[in-house]
Amino acid sequence: MKRLRFTAGILLAGAIALTAGAAGRPKPISVKKLDALEAQAIEAMKQKAAELNIQGVAVVNYAPGGKVDSWTSKMAVVGRMIDPKASANGNNLLGIAYAKSSEMADTLIDSGTAKRPPMTGEFGWQGGVIGEVKGGHIIVSFSGGKSEDDVQVSKAGLAVMEKGM
Repeated sequence: MKRLRFTAGILLAGAIALTAGAAGRPKPISVKKLDALEAQAIEAMKQKAAELNIQGVAVVNYAPGGKVDSWTSKMAVVGRMIDPKASANGNNLLGIAYAKSSEMADTLIDSGTAKRPPMTGEFGWQGGVIGEVKGGHIIVSFSGGKSEDDVQVSKAGLAVMEKGM
């Protein structure tokens, strides 16, 4: 009988400890809410790009957890995906926007501000912004305008995401 009470006590203590640990963790955001927030952020970015009279590609990513090892992503072409006259071979604005996002995923700071040289696959260009929220990181990037304009467009998307999270 003592052994049964001891075992039951151990199980109860374990269950309480597990419940207490889970209570401290933020509740994961629902897929439906995240999708709606990302769509709103993209719309805010489109509006800001229109105000600045620029076209390009908008990308919004949400990475759960303290470090980035996965994310959900929403992308929209805002007028054009390539800029055929930007360089000898043209620019793939989608590729550039994701390069900005990937740099931020590693450094956890805004693109183009890392204290290290760009790695292969990165450009070190400004235009992406990152924010830490309860439960993860929001990574937003735009490519298509001048760097300072791309930053303004990205900040418009980040503001929507941060407010909604």
